[in-house]
Amino acid sequence: MELILWRHAEAADGTPDDARPLTEKGRRQAERMAHYLSDRLPPNTRILVSPALRAQQTAAALSTHFITAPNLGTHATPQTAIATAGWPMAGGAALLVGHQPWMGELACQLMLGSGDIWSIKKGAVWWFSRREREGDYQTVLRLVLAPDQL
Repeated sequence: MELILWRHAEAADGTPDDARPLTEKGRRQAERMAHYLSDRLPPNTRILVSPALRAQQTAAALSTHFITAPNLGTHATPQTAIATAGWPMAGGAALLVGHQPWMGELACQLMLGSGDIWSIKKGAVWWFSRREREGDYQTVLRLVLAPDQL
C-alpha cells in the first residue's frame, strides 16, 4: 500500500479556523505540487481530504474527485488518519490532505514507532510505502518534497 501525506498549502490567518482560504502563495504551492503529483500517483489513488477550506482548496488543485473525510480535520489524530486510510492493509494508494500536528506525528510513528511530532512544511508531500521482504513487513519513506523544491 502507498500512503501519501500532503499538508495543506499556505493559508490566510483568521477565524473560524476551518474557513481559512489559501493565500496567493498557497495557491501557487498547491498548483506546483498538484502538477508534480498528477503524473506520479498510482491509478485509482483514493484522495481523502480534511473538511477545512484550505485542505479542500489544496486538493482541488489536483482533482475535484476527492472524498471529504471529517476524521482528517484539524483535530485528527494519527490513529484516526490510519483508520481512515486503511493503512497498511487496504491496498492501493491513499492520499491524505490535512494538517499539522497530526501529519508530523503520523510520519514519525511510521518511521520510528514513536509519538514525537515532525515538522511537515506547508504544501509538502511525504510518501510512504508498505512492502514485504522475506516474510517481514517494512515501511519505506519514498519521498519528502516541499513546494519550494519544485
